[in-house]
Amino acid sequence: MIYQLYQAHNDMVEPLRAMARIAVGQLRHVKSDHFDESVTQRLSAAFQIISRLGLSHRRPAYGIDTVPLGNRTVAVVEEPADATPFCTLLHFRKAEAPPQSRVLLVAPLSGHFATLLRDTVKTMLPDHDVYLTDWHNIRDVPMRHGRFGLDEYIEHLIRFLEKLGPGAHIVAICQPAVPALAAVALMAQDGNPAQPASMTLMAGPIDTRVSPTKVNEFAAKRPIQWFEQNLIGYVPFRFAGAFRRVYPGFLQLAGFMSMNLDRHLKSFSDLYQHLVKGETEQAAAIENFYEEYFAVMDLPAEFYLETVRKIFQDHELALGTLTYRGRTIEPKAIRRTALFTVEGERDDICAVGQTLAAHDLCTGLRPYMKQHHVQTGVGHYGVFAGKRWQSQIYPRLRDFIHASE
Repeated sequence: MIYQLYQAHNDMVEPLRAMARIAVGQLRHVKSDHFDESVTQRLSAAFQIISRLGLSHRRPAYGIDTVPLGNRTVAVVEEPADATPFCTLLHFRKAEAPPQSRVLLVAPLSGHFATLLRDTVKTMLPDHDVYLTDWHNIRDVPMRHGRFGLDEYIEHLIRFLEKLGPGAHIVAICQPAVPALAAVALMAQDGNPAQPASMTLMAGPIDTRVSPTKVNEFAAKRPIQWFEQNLIGYVPFRFAGAFRRVYPGFLQLAGFMSMNLDRHLKSFSDLYQHLVKGETEQAAAIENFYEEYFAVMDLPAEFYLETVRKIFQDHELALGTLTYRGRTIEPKAIRRTALFTVEGERDDICAVGQTLAAHDLCTGLRPYMKQHHVQTGVGHYGVFAGKRWQSQIYPRLRDFIHASE
């Protein structure tokens, strides 16, 4: 009943948020000798925060309309290059662009929409032809479309790489580092002509036995039955995916926020002060972050439980026992796809060394086809977003991709 209770609470609170939004609009027009302006500013700030405390289950817009290309600016058009009930392969097509390296950017399926990689996409677009796995919210996918587990995830990546064709590149952020490595290994085992020219794994849990974090310890110390009984719910009847078993996105968000609760409370305190003082630019930066952060999507129960058990508890990829539809996955078969791994020095979700472990698994690659980079001063999100990503990590990734052509 956990999902039903959440939805009932959300439905009850929504009128309060709606009234807060109306109040903000009305207070902007209040001008009277009987009111101290600072009072209306404080009230407006408080109502504005109340109006933003709800979660959204709809994907935000990417908002990438143009991109610099050489000495000019060109338009960017979002086009579906392929689609299944579970995911759209979204192509950020640039008007009048010359041929560029085709990159499959794999977004995590971990409770947030693929728009979390907006900065990643925007940074890569001037130099690459970017395609993104735009995962659908599973609560909107009818049950007639079947299950979606780790095998189906891997299957999607193989399908999308085949769509891009030979010579493409794959960049996997966080959780999909595991299925990306598995997909490339299977393609190598099969001699698939669409094997990518390069594979970049960023802050991904290839081997969580290395320097385990709190996230890893939480997953490892409880039996899989505990996760199934306590964290899995059913999509309410009102949605297209009614009766699907899911790991609700609001639970994932709650878990992430609890890890840094003081930081989030301070952010809302700062937001209030910025709004009161009329510091619109600083307030907008915080508001934009939480608009994205509070947009959550549900995970298929089978995918979530299989990931916890196979990757975080049994370490099947690291131990060489991970299978795909009964076939053993063999990273040692990879010989044509260059490997680049990236980690963040301060990553408290995927610690240093966990992604580097991919190098030990890909024994078929010659040393000159492997690179690794640890970025100092960044945490998990800093690996693929922010100033250090743009100025220090991305130039290495760009050069690696171009050198692998």
